[in-house]
Amino acid sequence: MLLRGLTWLVLFQLLGTVLNVLLVPMLPGPIIGLLLLFAALLLRGSASESLQVAASSLLRYLPLLLVPPAVGVMVYTEAILQDFWAIVGVLVISLLLSLVFTGWLMQALIQRQSRRREDA
Repeated sequence: MLLRGLTWLVLFQLLGTVLNVLLVPMLPGPIIGLLLLFAALLLRGSASESLQVAASSLLRYLPLLLVPPAVGVMVYTEAILQDFWAIVGVLVISLLLSLVFTGWLMQALIQRQSRRREDA
């Protein structure tokens, strides 16, 4: 079961990498694969049990992926301090844009769900 889910994840990443090389060099291949997987899950309606098992097993190791960036912050503290205000500005702008987009998306999903309930 786990192997089947991991195979699907790797196939979508591979497909994204192929599309990256052939058509869209400005986006990373894994991001394209993630978007393709998202579209496939939207079309299907739900994730299979094997995909859920693979995703949950990978989520256990997510903290290990955060260790290298944390070490990078410690190593390059001086360089970060030189551009401190630029970094703060970008973080604030991205936070505001994320909040606005998340609010808009939540409203759209609530309206979609209410329309489905009215139609049923």
